[in-house]
Amino acid sequence: MPLAVYVLALGIFTQGTSEFMLSGLLPGMAADLGVSVPDAGLLISAFAIGMVVGAPLLAVATLRWPRRTALVILQAVFVAGHVVGAVAPGYGLLFATRIVSALAYAGFWGVAVATAVALVPSEAKSKAVALVAGGLTLATIVGVPAGTVLGQSAGWRAAFWAVAAATVVSLVCTVAAVPGGERGAAPSVRTELRGMARPQLWLSYAVTAFAFGAVIVTFSYLAALLTDETGLSEGWVPAVLALFGAGGMLGLVVGGRTARAHAVATLAWGLGGLAAVSAVLALTAGSAAAVVVALVFLLGAAGYVTNPALQSRVFTLAPDAPTLVGATNTAAFNVGNTVAPMLGGLVIDAGHGYAAVAWVGAGLAALGCAAAVGAGILERRTPAAPPASASPSFEKVFQNG
Repeated sequence: MPLAVYVLALGIFTQGTSEFMLSGLLPGMAADLGVSVPDAGLLISAFAIGMVVGAPLLAVATLRWPRRTALVILQAVFVAGHVVGAVAPGYGLLFATRIVSALAYAGFWGVAVATAVALVPSEAKSKAVALVAGGLTLATIVGVPAGTVLGQSAGWRAAFWAVAAATVVSLVCTVAAVPGGERGAAPSVRTELRGMARPQLWLSYAVTAFAFGAVIVTFSYLAALLTDETGLSEGWVPAVLALFGAGGMLGLVVGGRTARAHAVATLAWGLGGLAAVSAVLALTAGSAAAVVVALVFLLGAAGYVTNPALQSRVFTLAPDAPTLVGATNTAAFNVGNTVAPMLGGLVIDAGHGYAAVAWVGAGLAALGCAAAVGAGILERRTPAAPPASASPSFEKVFQNG
């Protein structure tokens, strides 16, 4: 695998750390900014809003740019957003920087994937995509706990400075390792829009939004739940967040093995399991810490086992919309990432406590499970596409580089 692919994964790691590290920093940020924890939680939604808007727009807008140039510019904007965020005097400016940073990150995602597959032979394209996306999983396992530790010891602003510095390192590595000059293919927007007009595809996007929202709503307030409901000391929070990430890695491995042959079944069983784990966590949040910690691991596993099926299935459903289909799926992930923390904040503001957030997760997972079952029924009633269509569609996503 070319060094440049690992550098692209590094870029996803540094920026992905920022996407999720706020879950461990919310109490300190709320106190420093003079807002409630639910209001601080909206900063997670702000980032997701930028991803929702930026993913489909920048996926098309940057395809004609030289790829290395696009990657460097987008990372520079991301760094600038975090520098301004680190010195932001108030909540409003910080909120704005989260949206700007997310716009840049969304664009980086699309260009990074296209660049990675352009650098490897056809038989290694899936592996290259998995490696780049693995940077986000590593961010959950390593970056988020590290950011939480730094935030607890030196303040949340130090965590923002650290992400900015790490992204500068990634930017320099991008300049050194990623070949320059290549441009992406010029897509036919009309053809892609026609390809997007499939009910089954939009049902899959709904499953994506429910699935990610179901896990992120609990994860967003997990630090507060552990300290306020379970009674765990703040020093243990990073370790528990890392355990969540380890569960997520296990879920990705299992889901990656089952998604190819049983995509819909993986979605249905995974979301059913997520609903069950979330409900048990809501019921036992005030119980022994060992029980809650074990449930956090299972939450990560159930939350991420569906990810491979969610990512790959949309390309099979719409082989003639290769550019927009993946970008819109990224937007769907972030619809869940936007709406779910807001719902969690409403539940907390209503006085139901942090444990009630897990009930929101259980409800979203149940809705996602029902949608996945519906997708399975639709799939059985719809004539199957030719088996070979999935492979060419993947090639078309990245033709001419």
